[in-house]
Amino acid sequence: MALYTVAGLLVIVFGIVAASLLFPGIDDPKDIRYRAWKVGLYRLDSDQALGTMVGDPQRNELVLGKTKEQLIRKFGYVSSSEEATDYVRHCYADNPYSGKQVLVLRNSNWMVVMQNGVAADLLRVKGC
Repeated sequence: MALYTVAGLLVIVFGIVAASLLFPGIDDPKDIRYRAWKVGLYRLDSDQALGTMVGDPQRNELVLGKTKEQLIRKFGYVSSSEEATDYVRHCYADNPYSGKQVLVLRNSNWMVVMQNGVAADLLRVKGC
């Protein structure tokens, strides 16, 4: 029984080391640290995670359906459209979501459209 336990632990450790070597950059959404952060097992810098979200095809799962409080727990803080950067405020004023309740994840270009108290859409503000 002990042999199986040791073998299982070695397989897990080998898998973690292999994943770290295959996806070494924290900017890669396949990176083990980013994946662990997504499920709450690793404390990754939230600003770094927001940058990595750009390439993550499953990034909506992190946001959609979450309340403002849940978003704050995940990302540290959120900003209102009035507190956002000049660029985000300008883009917000010139898009179909203008006038709707939105939150900005930290001080990033990620805008969350809120509907009935939960995140309904995640938008990356760019090129407006």
